[in-house]
Amino acid sequence: MEVLKVDYRNPEAPLKFVESLRNTGFAVIREHPIPWSLVSAVFAEWEKFFASDYKSKYLFDPKTQAGYFPFRTENAKGFTQKDLKEFFHIYSWSDIPREHSPNTRELFERMHALAMELLTWVERHSPEDVRRGFRQPLPSMMDGSRETLLRVIHYPPLKGSEEPGAIRAAAHEDINLITILPAATAPGLQVRDVAGAWHDVPVDPGSLAINAGDMLQMASGGYYKSTTHQVVNPLGEDSSKPRLSMPLFLHPHPDVRLSETHTARSYLHERLKEIGLK
Repeated sequence: MEVLKVDYRNPEAPLKFVESLRNTGFAVIREHPIPWSLVSAVFAEWEKFFASDYKSKYLFDPKTQAGYFPFRTENAKGFTQKDLKEFFHIYSWSDIPREHSPNTRELFERMHALAMELLTWVERHSPEDVRRGFRQPLPSMMDGSRETLLRVIHYPPLKGSEEPGAIRAAAHEDINLITILPAATAPGLQVRDVAGAWHDVPVDPGSLAINAGDMLQMASGGYYKSTTHQVVNPLGEDSSKPRLSMPLFLHPHPDVRLSETHTARSYLHERLKEIGLK
């Protein structure tokens, strides 16, 4: 499987991006408007947060899903073992740790703006019959939404005492419409092709990986596939190194109808129960 690398400045970028999303479920955007210096600064602040004692002051609220989720809180759908990670949830309306600068909020806003533009590309370049199948235009699904989520994830160094089969992030699909992901601080992300083979996603500073989620697959009647991906455990000397990642999950308004059987609210709640967060 070849995930297309798209130059954001190219006039043909919207079409190429949508073609890659359709064919592979993923695309990589380069030369985009989000400065890598900002991404690096945010990673540095969160690295300090996860190494601190004060992170426990920010434990998540089960009702709002905002805040800090301790190590081994979440499991992938269909798995009973918890992933080897801890993470922090940030929404447009929620707080970030008081010890942080405004950089995380700025990054959230920039990533959200770009994700909205990419969603517009998908709407514009989908076949007419697919567009007619959307219950409403994709960009308008975002009107009034407070559900879009920036998840800052920390995968601690492995200790060698992990239970057999436990990995950093078991194979899963994302819940939302599209996910926008700056390059992580270390390798480990893999995507699965239609034949079931796994492919490494290279760590390319300055690039953004974009993938389709379950909600886009549902809204498009399966035209866009929600691609399975995982984060595998590092080997050798790399096992003693941490990994940080910062996906932004673009979520529609809860009342948006995705299919005959699901609204965005009902599907999100169903999936949160499946992964142990509800």
